[in-house]
Amino acid sequence: MVYNSNGSDASYHRTDTGAVLRSGREILLQAFNWESHKHNWWGNLEKKVADIAKSGFTSAWLPPPANSFAPEGYLPQNLYNINSSYGSDQLLRALLQKMKQYNVRAMADIVINHRVGTTQGHGGMYNRYDGIPLSWDERAVTSCTGGLGNRSTGDNFNGVPNIDHTQHFVRKDITAWLQWLRESVGFQDFRFDFARGYSPKYVKEYIEGAKPVFSVGEYWDSCNYNGHFLEYNQDSHRQRIVNWIDATGQLSAAFDFTTKGILQEAVKGQLWRLRDPQGKPPGVLGWWPSRAVTFIDNHDTGSTQAHWPFPSDHVMEGYAYILTHPGMPAVFYDHFYDWGNSNHEQIVKLIDIRKHQDIHSRSSIKIFEAQPNLYSAMIGEKVCMKIGDGSWYPEGKEWKLATCGHRYAVWQK
Repeated sequence: MVYNSNGSDASYHRTDTGAVLRSGREILLQAFNWESHKHNWWGNLEKKVADIAKSGFTSAWLPPPANSFAPEGYLPQNLYNINSSYGSDQLLRALLQKMKQYNVRAMADIVINHRVGTTQGHGGMYNRYDGIPLSWDERAVTSCTGGLGNRSTGDNFNGVPNIDHTQHFVRKDITAWLQWLRESVGFQDFRFDFARGYSPKYVKEYIEGAKPVFSVGEYWDSCNYNGHFLEYNQDSHRQRIVNWIDATGQLSAAFDFTTKGILQEAVKGQLWRLRDPQGKPPGVLGWWPSRAVTFIDNHDTGSTQAHWPFPSDHVMEGYAYILTHPGMPAVFYDHFYDWGNSNHEQIVKLIDIRKHQDIHSRSSIKIFEAQPNLYSAMIGEKVCMKIGDGSWYPEGKEWKLATCGHRYAVWQK
């Protein structure tokens, strides 16, 4: 990689994919929701870049850039056509240029588990890609979804041809496309959609080939429930996410769905859930915090889809937890921009405390209380926090209240 003499540009184009993971000081914004495609999105976000940067976000996850059969972007066909329902190729590049000026990395949503065909092939299925770039034939589609390729190396995404990543020609083309997103379009980070759909060893290959600055995978499967009751022990759930991270060569982080599932039950008067039998946080962040991206809601779990929503009257308690804890927190667009100024200001204040007290993904944590209505902890010896209705204060005169809100408080030295 050729570096410019301009130092900031050199750091911007840094291709050491490990530097960000080693530092662990990421704070992500998911910069869209399920309805964003209706609202001239690239233009809307361009107006917010200055605020996103000032608020302390290091990376903003954008919706899928390629043209798609569904306006939200998750049924791609021509991967090289980046005129989408979110806006034109030109507007996207302008947005990424502005993000670069403000030193916020742009994260591309990488949808490579499946791809809509252009023409009918074997068995009368739309499993060929004639007439567009990456004009693959039926061998590129898994045998389980109507192609002539091998069986899938993961779970099927139903109703659309799933890509066969075992094919060398497919991987070569995907790597080249990812390199194009990095080098020509201007994305720096990747979010791998539906990561259960194909083997994590291919994610490793794609990261090594395209060298994103930071990557995170969506490995989402169900937590352990007994009927509607969430079980206390979610170790098998977090183990599956940990195994996925490990199999990417530890190159990718993963969304901490375990923490989300536990936290959204815990805030309803079950805060005892937030300490595992070893005295640690019960999600991925308790086992491998340097690879855990914590979050409250996303475009699937929340927004207008609301498949698995965080209780809306407890959202700030959720942020008081993830923004003070180890791991790498992600804030959802709706909570930051659509839920009023008070929410925006409270989240900014928590980010500010995190940055000033230098809380990072590997910060130490000591949990003091995990009772039905009170959870309290000290993070990095520098921050104490509590959530819930219970009363609690840190011992010692050196602690000063840094911020507080409905059912949460944070102290710093």
